Amino acid sequence: MSTHPKILVIAEPDYEPTVVVGRAVWIAKLMNFDIHLLLVDPIVNPFPASLFDLDRAGELERQMIQLQQELADDLASKARDQGVAVTTEILHERPIAEAILMRVDDIEPEFVMKGTQYHSGAERSLLVDTDWQLVRACACPLWLVKDSQFETAPVIVAAVDPTHSHDKPALLDDKIIQKSKSIADLLDGELHLFHSYERMTELGTQAMRRIKPVKLEIEKIDKKIQKAHRDALDELAERNAIANDYVHQLPGRTRELLPTFVRSKNAQLVVMGALSRWGIKRMVIGSTAERVMDHLPCDILIVK
Repeated sequence: MSTHPKILVIAEPDYEPTVVVGRAVWIAKLMNFDIHLLLVDPIVNPFPASLFDLDRAGELERQMIQLQQELADDLASKARDQGVAVTTEILHERPIAEAILMRVDDIEPEFVMKGTQYHSGAERSLLVDTDWQLVRACACPLWLVKDSQFETAPVIVAAVDPTHSHDKPALLDDKIIQKSKSIADLLDGELHLFHSYERMTELGTQAMRRIKPVKLEIEKIDKKIQKAHRDALDELAERNAIANDYVHQLPGRTRELLPTFVRSKNAQLVVMGALSRWGIKRMVIGSTAERVMDHLPCDILIVK
């Protein structure tokens, strides 16, 4: 039995499974990892007896399970042809996210890799989509794969929050950078550090409504905010040996600026952090990762 670290690969027929497995195979070969392939197909459930006679329902279910196994075997075969050790499993349990998280606990992978695509407003508001739940609860790094080109020597963007303005602990930024650097070094990539901050001029309108008729020294306060953020960012970059030319601070909201910045650099991977929150606080606050996931054109690696 292999003792190599594993990547847990979530293959779903609707989410470009060939692309997801291909990306996982590439990383596995570079890092000397094995792959545990978990095929998830939401179509298959026992067919209601009210729609079919029992024999017909059972036959249809067997056919669907056979098709699932053929797909899993085909994906695994392509990975093995490239020298990667693969084990396969077909997921039948529901809810899907909870079942995946149980596999994460059992396998303890280095990464979970999963395909993703645009999520509707209904999926986001109801908090039922598998991707959102994995972002919140997956203990290991979650690599969300998009159907985009991933080239050698990729540009990687590490999105950080050095002032911890969203309750992020200080060590999370260091983990984001360390994970980004390890991947950039492995792929001979180029790493950029990205941070955005909200200017006082953006906050001032709301503030003025609350404290009229007092006049705020917005420009003066804004300069202090900018300097405080830049000082914290420079300290983080220096601590992690990131050259100044690769450190970027922009004024504005991350959910609006990060996708544009990523496109301007033609980045293939964004590495960012997420916190685990549940209940009312989770519903009200949300996370930057969740707000920008749909709008980023490249793969996303979520670090806890």
